[in-house]
Amino acid sequence: MKEKLDRLFHLKEHGTTVKTEVLAGLTTFVTAAYVLAVNPSVMGATGMDTGAVFTATALVCFLGTLAMALLTNYPFVLVPSMGLNAYFAYTVVLGMGYSWEVALAAIFVEGVVFALISLTSLRDKIFKAIPLNLKYAISTGIGLFITIIGLKNSGLVVSSPATLVSVFSFSGSLADGTFSTAGISVVLFVAGLMITGVLMARNVKGNILVGIIITWVLGIVCELCGIYVPDPAAGYMSLLPDFSNGLAIPSLAPTFMKMDFSRIADLGFIVVAFAFLLTSLFDTVGSLIGLGAKAELLDEDGNMPGVGRAMGAESVATMIAGALGNSATCCSVECAAGIAEGGRTGLMGLTTGMLFLLSMFLSPFFLAIPSFATAPALVIVGSLMASSVLSIDFGDPTESIPAFLCFVGMPFCYSIVEGISLGIISYVAINLLAGNAKKISPMMYVLAVVFIVKYILI
Repeated sequence: MKEKLDRLFHLKEHGTTVKTEVLAGLTTFVTAAYVLAVNPSVMGATGMDTGAVFTATALVCFLGTLAMALLTNYPFVLVPSMGLNAYFAYTVVLGMGYSWEVALAAIFVEGVVFALISLTSLRDKIFKAIPLNLKYAISTGIGLFITIIGLKNSGLVVSSPATLVSVFSFSGSLADGTFSTAGISVVLFVAGLMITGVLMARNVKGNILVGIIITWVLGIVCELCGIYVPDPAAGYMSLLPDFSNGLAIPSLAPTFMKMDFSRIADLGFIVVAFAFLLTSLFDTVGSLIGLGAKAELLDEDGNMPGVGRAMGAESVATMIAGALGNSATCCSVECAAGIAEGGRTGLMGLTTGMLFLLSMFLSPFFLAIPSFATAPALVIVGSLMASSVLSIDFGDPTESIPAFLCFVGMPFCYSIVEGISLGIISYVAINLLAGNAKKISPMMYVLAVVFIVKYILI
């Protein structure tokens, strides 16, 4: 078996082993499994059946990641986008008034167009057009983006009307009686962060995954001792797996092939599909660059061989998502956790995909892993990815300023695409006005105009 896997995924060539890839895939799954809980909740706001969305989410993750693994042999995982699902639910359906069936049709159309782009030279032109310093900035920005997600999921960083964000108030939680839920969750996150950091410092194999499991077990102990008290109404669930409803898989029937193309000629529909396309395209390109850099998949010019196949896998996954009843997919930034564990091939993705498939049967177990246990992994991985900032040329303002806007834009705008947008527009503008027009490729001009138009129309 090991020999067959080595031939299929070229493990020795990439300096990895079956054990390392499987462990990396397991780590990625644990850090990304929250989509199984979050996505049905977000999509359910439109009136969609949450059980069907859960099953569709697991299937989309499996099929999309399988396509990525077999077509590219890259350690990337495809999941429903946590940004596009919010746009789907709160903007397109609840805001613009389209039915969720019409929104699913827009997702499918976007996937078809994405596939056509993946088959042309446009895919390589877009990837190669982005300057090397911006590519390093994208990797750095994704690291910061992952970090803010981890800090937010942990509860340590909270919203503040006065300062936008603030640190969780322990004294306040003791005063209002929420320490047994919110307070202890933050304490466990901090403990998990320290534990994972020590494991990494001591070079413990599988340190990120071990850190997640130890933090979860500590939470279970706290619940059994009454220190952590579940409060489902406030979003603090029991940390113990609940198998009271058995292992039945929710039916796909309520959302399967429910796409409504009756409004495909409407200008509004076209704008919505374009918004999905633009976000998916640059979410994918940004993630491929950032994650590819950390997995050492980029060549000396910062390009990734076979990027077209990766984008093709993404488009296939998005079309499948529309058909099954889900939002557009993206390359999960959480797979950086698996890359940090040594994942370098499609075997890592295949492992993660299989676990998503199995999650349909064991959803109570996987969904019991709390966000405070996975948040430390996101912060640690964020710190590893942010190291790409050291490769940026800060001696040249025409390179450093756009790079800076790119990597700070991602966490501050809470969007990979917005960070890329700020970087590209500022790069073109600054270099053009500074008399460095020769540095700017024609595709960069096109990308800058496209992003400017996006801000005007969307």
